[in-house]
Amino acid sequence: MTLLTKHGTKHGKTRSAAPPRTGARGSGRGPTGRRKLVGLAFTAPVLAYMAVFQLFPVLYGFYLSFTGYSPLDRGAPRLVGVDNYAALLGSADFLKSLRVTAQFVAEVLPFAVGIALGLALLANRKMPGIGLFRAGLFLPRIVPLTAVSLVWLWMYSPDGWFNDLAGSLGLDPRDWLLDEDTALHSVAVMRIWKALGGNMVLFLAGLQAIPVTLYEAAKMDGANAWARFRHVTLPGLRPVMVYVVTINIVYLSQSFAEIFILTGGGPLGSTTTTNYLIYQEAFQNNRFGSASAMAFVLFAAIFAFALVAMRGNGRK
Repeated sequence: MTLLTKHGTKHGKTRSAAPPRTGARGSGRGPTGRRKLVGLAFTAPVLAYMAVFQLFPVLYGFYLSFTGYSPLDRGAPRLVGVDNYAALLGSADFLKSLRVTAQFVAEVLPFAVGIALGLALLANRKMPGIGLFRAGLFLPRIVPLTAVSLVWLWMYSPDGWFNDLAGSLGLDPRDWLLDEDTALHSVAVMRIWKALGGNMVLFLAGLQAIPVTLYEAAKMDGANAWARFRHVTLPGLRPVMVYVVTINIVYLSQSFAEIFILTGGGPLGSTTTTNYLIYQEAFQNNRFGSASAMAFVLFAAIFAFALVAMRGNGRK
């Protein structure tokens, strides 16, 4: 007892006993380990769903893109290497579908973004009934695309609203969806109307996130309305703008329902987008291997653009 006291107080310090260990490191015992197990138990159903219904179909589709598989054939898919991808380079239908898709995106995107930004500026004002105004603008967003397409199919019909409007203006009625010169433009008009509500809400959220003090400082510096929009609003909306443009290109590049209902890819393939051609190749021609290759080429193009846009936004 005397020796312990002597050595323990020789330098004016006392040694305290080490705290007992509650469990082996990483053994899963203790509060931290239990929390991890509980978290894993709650996320396991979602992880299983994603693995079975999302990850596995993508991986299997990628495998099919290297095969000549058809559901009408018996036996396992037959490997053909990169023949499907090489055939796409010389496929006139596939190259035309890429051109149609690019034209469709180019026609819809500027108006879907520009008009939505203008509507968001109006909806951001404080005035009586602004909530009802915002709800009315957002209404097209919540209506299913299939239902919207069916309504616009009637509007474009020979007895529809557009021909009635043309007649009141002294113009001849037209087969809007059966004319090669107007079919894609007609679908684009419908798609612009459908996209306005969702884009408007995103821009409105971005506008309300811009600090009011920036506008007040700009006014004190003598900036007019255009200068405030150019030097305060647009820079403040840049991240939202990049997101809206990117997500619209992703959605528009995968257009299918409106094409299927309004034109069926016609006339003469003038509205056959790449996604619709994939459907035809897989479920009408029963060539799943070629359709899978088309799908992954389209995915690569969309992914490349999204990656460039987001990296450019990060650098700025």
